[in-house]
Amino acid sequence: MNRLLRYLGVGFAEPIVTGLLITILSVSLLLPELATDDSLWPPSRVVAVAVERAPSAAATPVREDDETASWDVVIYGGTSGGVIAAVQARELGMSVLLIEPSEHLGGLTSGGLGATDIGNKGAIGGLSREFYRRIKEYYSRDESWVQERSADYRGPHRSAQDDAMWTFEPRVAEDIYRAWIADCGATLWTNERLVRSGQPGTADAGVELEGNRIARLRLESGRIVQGSMFIDATYEGDLLAEAGVSYVVGREANAVHGETLNGVQTAQATKHQIQPGVDPYREPGNPASGLLPGIDPLGPGTEGAGDHRVQAYCLRMCVTDVPENQIPFAKPENYDESLYELLLRNFEAGERREPWNPILMPNRKTDANNNHGVSSDWIGMSYDWAEASYEERAEIYRAHRDYQEGLMWTLANHPRVPEAIRRGISRWGNCRDEFVETDGWSHQLYVREARRMVGSVVMTQHHCQGRQRADDAVGLAAYTMDSHNVQRYVDERGFARNEGDVQVGGFPPYPIAYGAITPKQSECGNLLVPVALSASHIAYGSIRMEPVFMVLGQSAATAAHLALEQQCDVQEIDIAVLQERLLADGQILQWQAAGGVDPARLPGIVLDDSKAITVGEWTASTSITPFIGANYRHDNDGGRDDAARRSGAEKPAASATFDFGNALDGRYQVALGYVPNPNRASNVPVTIVVGSKRTQVLVDQRQPAEIEKVLHVIGEITAAPGEPLRLVISNQDTDGYVIIDGAALIPVSDE
Repeated sequence: MNRLLRYLGVGFAEPIVTGLLITILSVSLLLPELATDDSLWPPSRVVAVAVERAPSAAATPVREDDETASWDVVIYGGTSGGVIAAVQARELGMSVLLIEPSEHLGGLTSGGLGATDIGNKGAIGGLSREFYRRIKEYYSRDESWVQERSADYRGPHRSAQDDAMWTFEPRVAEDIYRAWIADCGATLWTNERLVRSGQPGTADAGVELEGNRIARLRLESGRIVQGSMFIDATYEGDLLAEAGVSYVVGREANAVHGETLNGVQTAQATKHQIQPGVDPYREPGNPASGLLPGIDPLGPGTEGAGDHRVQAYCLRMCVTDVPENQIPFAKPENYDESLYELLLRNFEAGERREPWNPILMPNRKTDANNNHGVSSDWIGMSYDWAEASYEERAEIYRAHRDYQEGLMWTLANHPRVPEAIRRGISRWGNCRDEFVETDGWSHQLYVREARRMVGSVVMTQHHCQGRQRADDAVGLAAYTMDSHNVQRYVDERGFARNEGDVQVGGFPPYPIAYGAITPKQSECGNLLVPVALSASHIAYGSIRMEPVFMVLGQSAATAAHLALEQQCDVQEIDIAVLQERLLADGQILQWQAAGGVDPARLPGIVLDDSKAITVGEWTASTSITPFIGANYRHDNDGGRDDAARRSGAEKPAASATFDFGNALDGRYQVALGYVPNPNRASNVPVTIVVGSKRTQVLVDQRQPAEIEKVLHVIGEITAAPGEPLRLVISNQDTDGYVIIDGAALIPVSDE
């Protein structure tokens, strides 16, 4: 509530106004019908898996009216990840209770995000891909096409050759999830909320611990839930927080994990930006009149510094241009034009684009998202969500919905909006057959990030860009590091600006560590967290995609099954056995890009760049082929531009060491792996270390690599047992991009 008052520009030194506003908002925002979530539910069949299942001891059916009942796995949160975790757990023979605080299943996937954020379809396997196969199966039937023919649909990511379909209507997604849960036999409780005392370990807590393990959950209805294993599949991390597991909210400083894209990012915020010269004050040119709503007087902060701020939320919009299925955009009763003054001034400063991104879904519908400088993201209003009470979250949801209703009415009707934009927006309206109980507006706020666990491993920018690799992989992430804007502030010239948008990609799919979905063992030994997982703000921006949450939900359920089998904490299971079962179930744990050469095909002893010990910045890439393994890495030429190169500006130091150990015996050719190109360095220093002997050679990485087009011989050595042998590659004083793709020792015959 306090943040909403600050956004609206009500000062706390104005108690009468503040009191009146609180009263009005309490009445308008807390109506019972607005504090609950509603929708429809699903049909389907369970996918077969390739591993024999040994049901656990407690896998007999559980009567949910039995107060002494205990489930093998209790899943809190019916998001896409929670649903898939439940299906996998049942496939593995466990008894499963899935608890969803609202009326709906599927989270954002059934809440309007029908345009799947894929990153790379090849990285999605297992039950996650099965969901999208079921989407394709549904739309393969003629009766599924009501407002258009299948042949006329021109939405993205659709191919007759693909085994799956990646765009869909919200109600179809929820129908599939509901049927899947019913078919697999999991017990489902909806409208059941965890007690959230905020005081872990006390008698009032919603989670009862015995040692380092969760024993029971207390629900607001009075139900007591017992289980052996627990999965927190909420976006907010409510269960992990109530269990006393460590977490963060907001952005870490770059210094915390040695990143460059975390914390305050004014320099990166070039996209989705306000037009130059927009005045930020209520009365233009008069700072004494106060700032427009939503502009933070404390921003932006120090570049790269951490803060409490969270990227903006919105409602994904499923709208249609079919008049018979349309609810026209209406002016809210509590419409406040000052909330849209920045939007109107942005148009007057030269913005001519429609500020949204409607992506076509089947049956003449859309998934519409935020776009450009002032749009559906309500910047600055997401900070309190993670720690807010259920009642406060209902207020925040309703405030976001009111803002978006007013936004769409303004775009369609306000005379200060360019006429072409008014005409374009007016073609659309909410769908009568979607989100029926909430007047065509999604019941699900797009919680892009809330709490993030601090687990056994923290995924960071280094994992995304390939400088650090998770060997305990339980799935792949494949999306750009993506943060929506976080705040609005007044820049040094006195104009309104957005801050926080980061969009950095250019790397291949990368593995997500099992340690990122497990808490520290000292904090909890029977909890897995596939959604509010352990990642820095900027790495979470890459991982936080619905298909990935489903992948991790399946992996979490499999890990829970292994922990039950082995009678151990989730941190103690055999990772090799876990990965073997995941692979048998169709999960993808290692990326093999087109153009990648399997190291096993190459002669001699080969170390891929994933085995290198690196210092400094190395960025993964698959842009040029062929290369060894999943990708190669480069030093980005130290980030120098053309002018810096011409001036001879010094590069930030970077090095990579390939360590072959000390057990080799005999003569070997030494080969370096790199991907040649004219922009490569012609003078890469490589030091060959054999025992105490060091030899340096300069390698021209513009020249072709002669062995399978990926390895280039740079010398010959003789090694004796006990002599350490390693290659050290440096970018010191180099004149272009330095590549590390691998190293090899090829035995030389004496014959």
